[in-house]
Amino acid sequence: MRSKLSAMASAAALTFTLGLSACQQGGQVQADTCKVKLFVLGNAQDGGKPQIGSHGDPGWTDPNLIAPVTSLGLSDRDAKKRYLFDATPDIRAQSYAMDRYDGNTGFAIDGVFLTHGHIGHYLGLAHFGREALGAKGINVYAMPKMAEFLTTNGPWDQLVSLNNIALQPLADGAPVNLSANLKVTPFLVPHRGEYTETVGYQIQGPGKSAVFIPDIDSWEQWDAMGTKLEDVIAENDLLFIDGTFYDGNELPGRDMSKIPHPTMVSTMTRLTPLDAAARAKIKFIHLNHTNPAHDKNTVAFDDIEKAGYQIAITGSNFCLD
Repeated sequence: MRSKLSAMASAAALTFTLGLSACQQGGQVQADTCKVKLFVLGNAQDGGKPQIGSHGDPGWTDPNLIAPVTSLGLSDRDAKKRYLFDATPDIRAQSYAMDRYDGNTGFAIDGVFLTHGHIGHYLGLAHFGREALGAKGINVYAMPKMAEFLTTNGPWDQLVSLNNIALQPLADGAPVNLSANLKVTPFLVPHRGEYTETVGYQIQGPGKSAVFIPDIDSWEQWDAMGTKLEDVIAENDLLFIDGTFYDGNELPGRDMSKIPHPTMVSTMTRLTPLDAAARAKIKFIHLNHTNPAHDKNTVAFDDIEKAGYQIAITGSNFCLD
């Protein structure tokens, strides 16, 4: 009996640790005078870290090595509005973390901007349904195929029919003016489109702008669409970009061409000609559970920092004034 109770206690402790992981790494942000603030609520690829089936991952026993799924939180302090970028499987802990980071004012999500229809980016919407929050009309901003997917497939269509969510249409390059201080503009990027298109976002605050591109197949394909990463870097102050894989050797036995992403190494090589100030704008995000850069005590992490780039750390925050 004792061993069973001990195992149950350990499982409960692990569940609690996973639930709070989104706010453990960064701590509480004290009140300040920033009008528009951006928060990193997670930096892992869709499956999180540790990922299902990876029983050897040290994150199962060390809570400091847990990484929530990639999401950004955005607070418009003057308008008293909060937004999430993507609704991840970790949305429970991330909405709690957002309250903590933004001043313990209680649950509030005024809108969710979706990038695309892969599991780490929209499954969290399920928590808005009547089985959980029973939300009333939370704005969900989605491109046409993404909106159609949610409207015509269960259980997501029930969120629409019960008005748990209110779909707000997006168009490539068309800004959404959220307030006098804040606008968000979606833009198409090349990425596997089994169900939906994929977008990144430019987030324009009162004085600074940030770009969020958690998934892209390759920068070269984006070049062919008429947009160069170097130009986007020059035109913005902060970029959270696809850092899924450090290099091409992380998934032995799997064909990585079927899950294309620019590796960190290839991105850094491409951006070598940029000056230090430009490289410092880059925060790699959406790291696969195999990515060695999750661990600060690795050669990969050191090489990234020495090259002038950073990892988007869960709990970090950035003022867009």
